[in-house]
Amino acid sequence: MEEINIKNILRFVPQVLSIPYSRIWTTYDKGADVLYINFKKPSHADDSELTDDDIIVRYEKGKIIGITILNASSRL
Repeated sequence: MEEINIKNILRFVPQVLSIPYSRIWTTYDKGADVLYINFKKPSHADDSELTDDDIIVRYEKGKIIGITILNASSRL
């Protein structure tokens, strides 16, 4: 079984609590090195934009429903 470092997880609690969404789903694709963060399930994006720092912001009816972080491991 993989060991979990709880102290590392607790470090991001303040940032998670500051996000204006009560539910957050994450998925990391290690092979593609992409982190998906969703604020709505199911999510059906009807628009998106790629930022200068390789983050895709996904929208549904003008509201942000998730972000996709490309090259996620390089942000450590």
